[in-house]
Amino acid sequence: MIRVENISMSYGQDSLFDELSFTLQPGERLAFIGRNGVGKSTLFRLLVGEETPDAGAIMIAKDYRLGLLQQHSRCLCSTLRAEAVQALQNPEEVYKAEKILFGLGFGKEDLEKDPSRFSGGFHLRIHLAKVLIAEPDCLLLDEPTNYLDIVSIRWLIRFLRRWQGESIIISHDREFLDQVSNGTMGLHRNRLVKVNGSSIDFFARILQEEEVHERTRMNYEKKRAHAQSFIDRFGAKATKAAQAQSRQKMLKRIPVLEQLKTLYHLDFSFTQEPFYGKQLGEIKSISFSFGAEEMIRYLSFSIRKGQRIAIIGKNGYGKSTLLRLLARDLSPSQGEIRYSDRVRIGYFGQTNIARLSLHHTVEQEIWQADPQLSYGRVKALCGMMMFSGLRSEKLISVLSGGERSRVLLEKILATSCNLLLLDEPTHHLDVESVEALVDALETFEGAVCLVTHSEWILHRIPFDMLVVCHRDSQEIFLGTYNDFLQNDGWKEEESLSKSGKEKKANAKATSRKQSKALVKELDLLEKKIVAQEEKLSQLQEEIVQLVRGDSQALQKRLKAESFLRRELSNLYDELDRLLKESDL
Repeated sequence: MIRVENISMSYGQDSLFDELSFTLQPGERLAFIGRNGVGKSTLFRLLVGEETPDAGAIMIAKDYRLGLLQQHSRCLCSTLRAEAVQALQNPEEVYKAEKILFGLGFGKEDLEKDPSRFSGGFHLRIHLAKVLIAEPDCLLLDEPTNYLDIVSIRWLIRFLRRWQGESIIISHDREFLDQVSNGTMGLHRNRLVKVNGSSIDFFARILQEEEVHERTRMNYEKKRAHAQSFIDRFGAKATKAAQAQSRQKMLKRIPVLEQLKTLYHLDFSFTQEPFYGKQLGEIKSISFSFGAEEMIRYLSFSIRKGQRIAIIGKNGYGKSTLLRLLARDLSPSQGEIRYSDRVRIGYFGQTNIARLSLHHTVEQEIWQADPQLSYGRVKALCGMMMFSGLRSEKLISVLSGGERSRVLLEKILATSCNLLLLDEPTHHLDVESVEALVDALETFEGAVCLVTHSEWILHRIPFDMLVVCHRDSQEIFLGTYNDFLQNDGWKEEESLSKSGKEKKANAKATSRKQSKALVKELDLLEKKIVAQEEKLSQLQEEIVQLVRGDSQALQKRLKAESFLRRELSNLYDELDRLLKESDL
């Protein structure tokens, strides 16, 4: 299908790879991994002909179509539906395009919207949808899970598992890669390694090869040292001259293996600010709205020392908003957030990246976080985030999105904290860097509140509380992510994304034949709403009393409260529909 033979690629003095070769066989679905900057995206551009290799050849079967997902794309049509339909092989099969759009988190109401109205993250989804809709022979996907929520990622996994063609997928999410691939290849030390197996098999192969290389090199060095010692000692003696000459010839035959250079990687080491109490903060019945849209409703929980809290849910359901409230970047419209005077917050937010000073160098931006830092400490921090040497003098304005994310993480490392608030910090990090970050979070003694869509991270870190953001409410779940999945987990959200919006649209289209029946239905509905609101008020009083009490009793009431709020929202939707139909 695709055969790459001995290609080399350099940019100036920087060599990405040299004499790289591989073959993509029919039915192969490859995970493609490697450190940031090693040339993964460049190889994709070479495969589709956007760039030309310095040497070597790329051979692709005739009429074999490649579908490339890139991180930057443009939309040309005036509606989302039109943008998606133009990718169809058969323009009459509009249902195929809509099915993929719905799977990636778009709603029926989005189909007639202008694509320019969507955020950058949704633009990536649009381009991903177009690549999948086009049904190419081979998918080339560069970080397809960026900006996808867990429900959409699960849909994409099911889609890729059913994919009949070939695929090569770049991602920092190892669990995602291992679920959708049947082989792994990666760029390592300017060469390509390919294995029939998972990412674990790939890294095991790399480790084994480097251990063998180092043992062989040391063995050769010992032989060379022994031979040279004999020559130096006996080369001038006539009785040993023949043996010395023999050793000289042997010395020339011993291969010289270059010692492997140390590969630099991100080194996360959060500075711990001491905290001697048990509870860092308390969130009391907070609410928050954007205009008429209420994002957070009467949410209450506490943050304890050493606690691990995950904030999860579909995109647009208020996860980042909640983290900004916790960071005091936003103020709640109701309720309050109280912290101990000794709390020191380290906040990584998506909006904070835009606040970096473009005219600062990396060093200056770090010094801004803590002007008391010594120059040596600043340089050391820069080195930990892979800005060693002259790289630390680069201006923020010339850095990529991934590099700016590293600078923001570096500013957190530069300050002492005991509460980390992190919003998708693994975007733009490679697999090894994600591992390093997770290791640091596991050993951090303070509390962590993390927004993430990575199920690998959710399984890896022992979270003891989840804040599950639904469409119109937040639910506190006391337990691990595995407990959450065993407790039906995402079933409600996945069924909603598949059919909920269509059912709601059909319900709105249903007409009532008799006005008397309408009035009677309205009366019953209003009585039910009053009763449910009374129950909700009573539950909220019990929750406030139990915030520091019995965790099991609190869990039951929080679940009941979440259910009541969702049911009330549905009742109000139904009331609004009936009022419109009755013209009251």
